[in-house]
Amino acid sequence: MRYLLPLLLLLSALTTTVLLPGCEPKEDLVTTDSGARLEFSLDTVKFDTVFVATGTVTKRLWVYNRNARAVRVAEISLQSRPAVTYSLLINGDAVASARNVEIRGKDSLLVLVRATVDPTPADGKPFLVEDNLRFVTNGNEQAVKVLSYGQNAYFHDGETITVNTVWKADKPHVVYNSVLVNPGITLTITAGARIYSHFGSFLVVKGRLLCNPDYQPKGPIKPTDPNIVRFQGDRREAEYAERPGQWGGIEFDLGSQGNVLRYTEIKNSTLGLYLYNPFDEQPRPQVRIDNVELRNISTLNSGYGFDGAALLSLCGDLAVSNTLISNCEQYAVYATQSSQVQLDYCTIANYSLGTRDQPSVLVSPEAPFVAINKRPLPVVAPRLFAVRNSIIWGSVRSGEELEFVAGEQYVGNISIRNSLLKTKRYDNTGALGQQKNGNILNPDEFTASIFKSTPSRPRLPQPNFELDTLSPASNRALPLPGLSTDLLNRPRNPTTPDIGAYERVNP
Repeated sequence: MRYLLPLLLLLSALTTTVLLPGCEPKEDLVTTDSGARLEFSLDTVKFDTVFVATGTVTKRLWVYNRNARAVRVAEISLQSRPAVTYSLLINGDAVASARNVEIRGKDSLLVLVRATVDPTPADGKPFLVEDNLRFVTNGNEQAVKVLSYGQNAYFHDGETITVNTVWKADKPHVVYNSVLVNPGITLTITAGARIYSHFGSFLVVKGRLLCNPDYQPKGPIKPTDPNIVRFQGDRREAEYAERPGQWGGIEFDLGSQGNVLRYTEIKNSTLGLYLYNPFDEQPRPQVRIDNVELRNISTLNSGYGFDGAALLSLCGDLAVSNTLISNCEQYAVYATQSSQVQLDYCTIANYSLGTRDQPSVLVSPEAPFVAINKRPLPVVAPRLFAVRNSIIWGSVRSGEELEFVAGEQYVGNISIRNSLLKTKRYDNTGALGQQKNGNILNPDEFTASIFKSTPSRPRLPQPNFELDTLSPASNRALPLPGLSTDLLNRPRNPTTPDIGAYERVNP
């Protein structure tokens, strides 16, 4: 009997341990709380230069359970795209997806993500393939972005350029998380370079940008000329080819001077060229633009809180010639505060993809926003808005493509000559009226066609803003010194050239 009591106590303790769940370690108990969430070591699993050089590479992603109790992840999965094959390694198993994976409390899970891609795809393949790695826990869905570049390129990820640098044309350049050119530094982009920027990324110039500075065509060129420098978004699929708002744009800040862009195409951004000097300080940003095309510009759905433009200047200086601006969702040219803008032989053909209420050209002493960090922005009269031998046209609902805010206060700083304008507000002979200086106002677009083909009058498969045979802009310009060729380097009539970026070519 003396051994019976200790034996009973031992059996009782063992039974209690087995039967009572409360004695199970807390970190092994699985919570069903819908508020339980995971944390991740990365918000983006990114495959870049190593990836395209080797074809296959593996990246690590740590998944953390910060909860006291265990969680059961109902699903870990991603959907592979045709250009990229993804696979996962979870708990030692190579899988396309996994279900009911438990992570103990205060513990972690290592997920290996492997991507395989053709390192030398055809030019039509996308640079960028995005996917989401999904985690579903107690009804909560979380995702980590998977980002893969499918072609060999120079990758500029959040880069700050601190020495004079040349971007060559031997491989494409991909901008991710923006690029900054430091003060006093020059970035030179050579003929034929291709720059592809990720969503929201800018090229920010505090120093100097020389874009295609040395290219000298020997004769007329085509719009597809391989020596043209081209900026666009990094999505290469066909549906993104002409979609606005895919990347930020090129910004020139206070002190950025001597900038030159020649034989360049900028498309599909939220802002085209942005001169940013909102407090009217010195030295002012200065940019010269020759033989450039800007199209498909829009800040719609960008979250910026202000309307964008192909050329947006806050107290900056712009000299623009032989340039085409087309298909902007808001303004083509937006010159604010003390900006100084000169347009020579330019064509603004602003046929937006949607309904547009903003005029193509807006000049105002006020900035698009009233303050920065509660510091009010100055209201300053524009120094100069001068237009010669140019077209300002488009599809705005009001029919008014030109507006000077409080223009009577700086009328002496406005000069428009030998240009074709769509404006009823300024069709009189008053101080701001433009029925003078050789200007052509409001021709009937359908009885006297201005361009070869437009979205509202599509006579070719694609818009073509060269002058139609009987365009009212033909032979109505005055020769300008130093501008004897057009956007495509074709010779202009030496005595009676055409208005706009293109000199009409006789069949």
